[in-house]
Amino acid sequence: MAMTSKPIPNDGPLPDKETGAPVPRDGGVVVIEAKQASDKEHEMSLLKALKLYPKAIGWSVLVSSTIIMEGYDLALLGNLYASPAFNKKFGQYDDSAGKYVVSAAWQSGLSNGARAGEILGLIFAGWTSDRFGYKTTTIGSLILMICFIFVLFFAPNVQVLVVGEVLCGIPWGAFQSVTAAYASEVAPMVLRPYLTTFINMCWVIGQFFAVAVNKGSVERNDDYAYKIPFAVQWVWPVPILAGLIFAPESPWWYVRHGRKEDAKKSLLRLTSRNQPNFDVDETIAMIEHTNELEKNMKEGVRFRDCFKGIDLRRTEIVVGVWLVQTLGGQNLMGYFAYFLTQAGMDSSNSFTLSLCQYALGMIGTAGSWFLMAKVGRRRIHFGGLCAQLTLLIIVGCLSFGQTKASVWAIGAMLIVFTFVYDFTVGPVTYSLVSELSSTRLKAKTIVLARAAYNASNIFVNVMTNYQLSSTAWNWGARTAFFWAGSCLLSAVWVFFRLPEPKGRTYAELDLLFEQRVPAREFAKTNIDPFAHTGEKRVSGETVEHVEK
Repeated sequence: MAMTSKPIPNDGPLPDKETGAPVPRDGGVVVIEAKQASDKEHEMSLLKALKLYPKAIGWSVLVSSTIIMEGYDLALLGNLYASPAFNKKFGQYDDSAGKYVVSAAWQSGLSNGARAGEILGLIFAGWTSDRFGYKTTTIGSLILMICFIFVLFFAPNVQVLVVGEVLCGIPWGAFQSVTAAYASEVAPMVLRPYLTTFINMCWVIGQFFAVAVNKGSVERNDDYAYKIPFAVQWVWPVPILAGLIFAPESPWWYVRHGRKEDAKKSLLRLTSRNQPNFDVDETIAMIEHTNELEKNMKEGVRFRDCFKGIDLRRTEIVVGVWLVQTLGGQNLMGYFAYFLTQAGMDSSNSFTLSLCQYALGMIGTAGSWFLMAKVGRRRIHFGGLCAQLTLLIIVGCLSFGQTKASVWAIGAMLIVFTFVYDFTVGPVTYSLVSELSSTRLKAKTIVLARAAYNASNIFVNVMTNYQLSSTAWNWGARTAFFWAGSCLLSAVWVFFRLPEPKGRTYAELDLLFEQRVPAREFAKTNIDPFAHTGEKRVSGETVEHVEK
């Protein structure tokens, strides 16, 4: 079956650099140069990429490190609920428990205040990053972050603390939007999974520091037991801000705005000098070719375009992948210390186990880099969900033990759960969302997906707070059964809907979606985005893009 596309403007043929034969133009871009750059990306080894793009790696790591702040605070709240001084300041005395506790309603208000702020920040960043760029958006958000931390530090009551969480959520939401998009655009295909999954590493690093700071201050009886953890948040934005002032903007962003020369300057700042087999004009041609290809698929750049045509499927997949993160039981990791305290463990031991939990999380994320080099993203994601499901069922069954040994066993299972999550589902999610959204709608698709993630987290946080709180349902470890059910539903969705983007350029992914290739056939389908004649043949055969 022949497949045709909208005619592409042609400024006339140019001679091939090697043969002198006429070469077709694609919107003024020499297609042969774009194809050569694409072929080089496919052939590029990890070692070559490290030599060619060390600056891109450094800038991407710097931008991604903004996520440390969000991981720190969200883990901080869950662990502060196990702090006696924090509970005395912001909670009420519970006669049945014989101690001060923050009610489930206010716990939900604190957690969901941050999520609500993040949704506002995501919407704000979706507009500013398209208009002003990723760099400017991040710098502005860091300045806001420095100001809003004052509200948390000086909060006199729980109501003001909630306001502080909402305000801090705004820059956190912006960081969520920018980091994945920037990491996926400043480096070649072979580095994409490493740089995008490093975002998950930053989450875990932030969570680790939150527990470490809490453990160091939990024995204090004054207000600084919780003020010190809040004050530590000022450590991150200042050095990041100082470095970002000199960071280059994404060359893809410049191309989308018709600033080709700026794109070339940016790409040169992201790469090493005097590298053989690297031609900046070819790489820019590939970026322009992909941009023109998406334009000819009638892709706009507005939020509503995310729900039109082939982009509706891409939006559904990216949103679904991030929703799976919230529904797979990972929320229990953020409440680890509180969870164990409610199960009967003392605060000091629960914080010690939390440190072990996040240390294993960092090891798991680093291990995922080796795993993704060998195994497809889809298989890693689905396998991880199946492992999480098994562990949640085991934790739920251990809740019937009612002994000290069973409490320690639950702690051990949750530590294993953290390792599995950070080895599979956690990091690979960032790679998937950055690869499966189109380049022209990437920022807005990520905004929509992350907003849905935060909205679902409001539900998840309310449920978890009521499930674990001694003043509410008090389910304890039996909470794991509930999240095992949602994890099972997530695994079913992944099996039928999640495609495999491993080893694909953005242009190839565009055509696979345009041809409506089934999710389970992505890995087996060959495709040539530079072909000008041919037929559409799916399921292991060649799919060629035909130009009138």
